[in-house]
Amino acid sequence: MGKDKLRRFAEIQTFDNVLQLDAGKPLKGNWAAGFFKNSNPVVLELACGKGEYTVNLARMFPGKNFIGIDYKGNRIWRGAKTALEDGVSNVGFLRIQIENLLDYFAEGEVDEIWITFPDPQPQLSREKKRLTSPRFLEKYKVVLKPGGFVNLKTDNDGLHAYTAEKVEELGLNLHVKTEDLYHSEYADEVLSIKTYYEKKYLEHNKNINYIKFSF
Repeated sequence: MGKDKLRRFAEIQTFDNVLQLDAGKPLKGNWAAGFFKNSNPVVLELACGKGEYTVNLARMFPGKNFIGIDYKGNRIWRGAKTALEDGVSNVGFLRIQIENLLDYFAEGEVDEIWITFPDPQPQLSREKKRLTSPRFLEKYKVVLKPGGFVNLKTDNDGLHAYTAEKVEELGLNLHVKTEDLYHSEYADEVLSIKTYYEKKYLEHNKNINYIKFSF
């Protein structure tokens, strides 16, 4: 591991807006009151990377609590540090494996889920790793409040098509689906938040897919 990664791993252990592994388990069912000290809705960003979307959503919606989840601490470091430096207090980060989500969040505790530019896991043998596979969707259904939304933004056409297929197969409620977000009617202020990688995709004229659904 490089020196920068080691430094970041050490530093996030001192951040009061980051919880790692088992440290988050005692907050199951009590994230709003126990972590954020309020009763506001809780929104998750899964595979949040550097937390750009998480932090920007928190800026836009001060009346909601946002938690960025990823396993790579050196990435979480960037978003957590930005939030601390800028005084964005309604955002936190949790370093866990997403497959363990049910160990950290209670039934109906979450209002909305965002998945922005995850690894598409294109190999058929890795379908279970896709964050919109039935295996993960079952977990989201548990932690989301009735009618809570799942949002997926991706540059990967295959993952978008796969997700739309699963939404239809499982009889889920489809609210929005577009293969070209920025040439559609849906590109509002929230959906126009752009991560570092999304900006690069757009520089190469890559279309951005978006789908929104509920259980």
